[in-house]
Amino acid sequence: MNKNSLAFVIPCLNEEKTLPFVLKKIQKIRNDELKNYITEIIVSDNGSTDNSVFIAESLGAKVVHCEVKGYGAALDFGIRNSNCEYIIFADADDTYDFLEAPKLFFEAMKGYDLVIGNRLNSNLKKKSMPFLHRFVGTPILNSIINFLYANKKNKIKDCNSGFRCFRKESYLSWNISGTGMEFASEMLVKALINKSKISHVPITLHPDHADRTPHLKTWRDGMRHLLQILVESPKLFHDIGLLLFLPSILGIVIGWLFGPIQIFKFSVFGIHTMLILLFAGVIGISVFGIGLGLSVSKKQIPKLFNVLINLSEDKLFWFSAIVFLISITFIISLFVLWGKHGFSNIDFTKDTVFFIAIGTFGIEIISTIIFSHLIKRIKGV
Repeated sequence: MNKNSLAFVIPCLNEEKTLPFVLKKIQKIRNDELKNYITEIIVSDNGSTDNSVFIAESLGAKVVHCEVKGYGAALDFGIRNSNCEYIIFADADDTYDFLEAPKLFFEAMKGYDLVIGNRLNSNLKKKSMPFLHRFVGTPILNSIINFLYANKKNKIKDCNSGFRCFRKESYLSWNISGTGMEFASEMLVKALINKSKISHVPITLHPDHADRTPHLKTWRDGMRHLLQILVESPKLFHDIGLLLFLPSILGIVIGWLFGPIQIFKFSVFGIHTMLILLFAGVIGISVFGIGLGLSVSKKQIPKLFNVLINLSEDKLFWFSAIVFLISITFIISLFVLWGKHGFSNIDFTKDTVFFIAIGTFGIEIISTIIFSHLIKRIKGV
């Protein structure tokens, strides 16, 4: 790997209309600001059926053919085919100005693992970024990433920027696996998890060329980004799940034993409170189950839950059987109570809600643990 060398990696899928503008800009800075550095241009073609490959080769780019479809797959393939210390990537649509690439490169050479071109609070050209992207999607995703993974000194300012420079060695250590647009978010999350040094530089964003159809699909790709961000944080689901479930079961028991309780002018822990807590508890166990499943699949099981996840098959059977029998006992008790009233309309008494709650919670807990053991077998944990 050549020290202080730079590769421009450009993912490409039928970009014959804009690719020439991008490549000519790169050639210009290679002959000017970057003339003292070893540089290369890699166009990672993702199955173009137009003249993109011919144009790239005729303008001096090295073309590699990525057979796996997707934005992330094309970028990863191009990056791995480079022999340079630093990588800069951006789209082939000419919305990012490659004439600004040197300032990302020079910033990275100050010791940063990743430099992001910040479009926000910068020079945004008219109609370059849709309203929802600028004021809703990007700020929300920024906040989620920073809340879950960042610290005060290493916050992300523009998570959806597609103009980035980074050290190839750092990139390989992040083990990025996303093949679609979620690749961009996964890179940031993995960089933050690995305590990588991140910086930002202001950049200009231009609108799409009039005769080009964007590959980005707002809602589909936005959801991909969100899911990719969340999948790296099982703890979020653990915490939210327990925060909902534990107070709920406690409140239901209090309501069953002592409710309703009069506090000033308010009556709490009555039948209505118990029903709301039952609803919250069910959601809590479900959310917790998502987190436990993610933990098992990522082989990051919290110590608190190691006992349940590492139960031997015989102990898992007996634990499940006992909890199931207790749950069924409460459900049967409800039917007995109902039968005493001749199976007519049953009132929602405290006993009814309590029996339903305990039965439901017990069966959900068993289901969650067994589901985690199934994932454990599939993943070979």
